[in-house]
Amino acid sequence: MKRILFFLLLVLSFVPLCAQQHSFIRYHDNRLDYADRSASLDRFFERWQRMVATGQGNINIVHIGGSHVQAGTLSNAIRQRLLHDNPTLVADRGMLFPYSAAARCNNPADYRVRCPQKVSLTRNVYKEYPNPLGLCGISVTAADSTTEVAIALRDSTIDYATSSIVVLGHSDQNVIPHLLIGPRTVFPSYIDPRTDRFIFNLVRPTDSFTVVLPCRQGQQFALTGIYLANRRPGFSFHSIGVNGAAVPDFLRCQHFTRDLRLLHPDLVVFGIGINDASKSDFDTAEFRHNYLALVDSIRSVNPDCAFIFISNNDSFRKLGRRKYQVNRNGLLAHDVFRRLALDTDGALWDQFHIMGGLSSMERWQRAKLAQADRVHFTRAGYLLLGDLFYEALAEAYRKHKHR
Repeated sequence: MKRILFFLLLVLSFVPLCAQQHSFIRYHDNRLDYADRSASLDRFFERWQRMVATGQGNINIVHIGGSHVQAGTLSNAIRQRLLHDNPTLVADRGMLFPYSAAARCNNPADYRVRCPQKVSLTRNVYKEYPNPLGLCGISVTAADSTTEVAIALRDSTIDYATSSIVVLGHSDQNVIPHLLIGPRTVFPSYIDPRTDRFIFNLVRPTDSFTVVLPCRQGQQFALTGIYLANRRPGFSFHSIGVNGAAVPDFLRCQHFTRDLRLLHPDLVVFGIGINDASKSDFDTAEFRHNYLALVDSIRSVNPDCAFIFISNNDSFRKLGRRKYQVNRNGLLAHDVFRRLALDTDGALWDQFHIMGGLSSMERWQRAKLAQADRVHFTRAGYLLLGDLFYEALAEAYRKHKHR
C-alpha cells in the first residue's frame, strides 16, 4: 500500500507541471551541455548504471547553493524524482541542517525542526564568526542551558530508515550531545575530536529524534550539521544551502573539505552565483577564479567527482517601491558558467537560457512561477525547475547507456 500511495503521489505531484506548457520556456533546449565526451560524467553515469544493474553500491550527489537551495523545494523536487525512479535504490537522507532552530530562518519542508530554546545563528555570509564553519556553511549555538533540537522527517513516501546519526559540532567546554528517541536516551557510540563528529549507532531505525545539547552556565555548543545514514545501497542527495551565500563564502568555511569527506561526493551540482552577480561591480574573472578554487577543494576529497553547473536564473534589481530593473550581469555570469563547465570537464544546465533568457523572470512572475522580488521562485516555479533539471540529467544518463 505504501508503494502504491508513493506512485499516486508522484503522479499527482508531477503530471500537472509537465502537462502545463509555458510559451516562454525553451523546453526543446532542456539538456545538459558538455563537450563531446566528459570523462568525469562518464564515470558518474557508469557508477549509476552499475548500481542499477547489481543493486549494490552508493552514489552521493551534493547540491550546493544559496537561498534557492536552503529553501529546499528545488533540491527535494530533484531528490524525489531520482528516488521515485529508482525505488529499490534509496539510501540515506544524508546531510541536513536544522535551519529553523533559529528564529526567522527558513527550513526545507521535507523535515520539521523544533527548538523551544533560544540559539544564536551564524552564516558564512557574516564578515566574522566566532566558531569555524563546515560544509553546511551555517551553525546554531546553544549556550548556558540545555537545548533540545528535534528533527522529524516528513516525506512519508520515502523510507530513509536512519540507523546511524552523526552530529557535527564543536564545544570548547567539552559539551557532549546525546539523543532522545522516544523515551530512550542514546549516548554517542564514538566521538572523533579531530573531525568534531559524534556518532550514534542505533539499535532500531528511526525517522525522528531530538539532539540534546546539555550546556551549563558558561558552556556553549555550536551545531554545524546532522548526517542521517544507513547501510543500504542507493542514491543519497544532499542539499547544502545558505541564504545570501556567494562562492567566496563557502571558500571561507574552514572545515568545508573535512566535512565533505563524510559524504565523498560522486557528483556536485552547483547552484551558486546569483548573489555574486547581484553586485554592480561584478568581476567575471574573480567569479571564475573563486569557482575553480571551490572545484579544487572538492577534488581534494574525490579527484573523480563530476560537476554540473546550474547557470544563474534571470533576475531583477529593486530600484525603489515597485520599481525593478533587469540585472544584465546575468549575461556576463552566463558566459562564465559555460567556460567553467569546459574548464572542469563538467556540464552546464543552462537555466538562464531555458527559462527564456534576459528579462524572462518577469514572465515567470506573471505566470505565478516567480516571487514579486523577481529573484526567487514560488513553490510551483521551484518544482518546475526541479522537474526540468531531473529530466535533463535522466536524458543524459539514458544517452550514456545507449552509446
